[in-house]
Amino acid sequence: MDAGYLGAYRELYERHWWWRAREALLTREIERLAPAGGFGRILDVGCGDGLFLPALQRFGDPFGIEPSADALSPDGPWRHRIHAGVLDASYQPEQPFGLVLALDVIEHLADPHAFMEHIRRVVAPGGWFIATVPAFRALWTAHDDLNEHVTRFRRDELASLVASHDLEVVHARYFFVLLAGAKLAVHALEKVLRPHPRTPGVPSAPINAALELTCRMEQAVLGRHAPWVGSSLLLVARVPG
Repeated sequence: MDAGYLGAYRELYERHWWWRAREALLTREIERLAPAGGFGRILDVGCGDGLFLPALQRFGDPFGIEPSADALSPDGPWRHRIHAGVLDASYQPEQPFGLVLALDVIEHLADPHAFMEHIRRVVAPGGWFIATVPAFRALWTAHDDLNEHVTRFRRDELASLVASHDLEVVHARYFFVLLAGAKLAVHALEKVLRPHPRTPGVPSAPINAALELTCRMEQAVLGRHAPWVGSSLLLVARVPG
């Protein structure tokens, strides 16, 4: 990730409408899936400084793994639960996890199949896997360049990737439907202007609140219905057993 973006990430996650709306969607999805006693151990892959771990406490015992040392605060409250490194054969947890998340991670990877092999290894039998990714290469903008994305996914592409590693895809849907139209317009404009990627900022409070409310209303109206388009994609899968 771009260094400037990495430095701004905590503020963006905690305040920006896109991150706030995404967390609300994910929390509802996890709440729907959670068994009565919780998931047990939970792993957030690519967790940054553990910003989603407080919310995950409701559903089990959360841990994280983060490949970028610059994203981790040495004295952060979750640092002792975060493994600094990549998800590869060197990562050997004491026990598998009842829920594993990869939230906007897979689009960064040159070899997503190798990543999914390790995902399959760390999910317990009967456990859940949740992934989000940016959707549709036609929506590529300078923001993807800033994030060092390798690709954006269609629903069938992500589902095929996950299913090929012995996980049952239970549900997959696009979200941020209205945002897809805005991204398509930006994509067309950038083909003419060729802008240099810039770190995003948090909009003014009224605009930020209005955009978050719009996204939350969209989520409430659509529920778990699967629209044919959106700027992001959510997938839920389960390991047999």
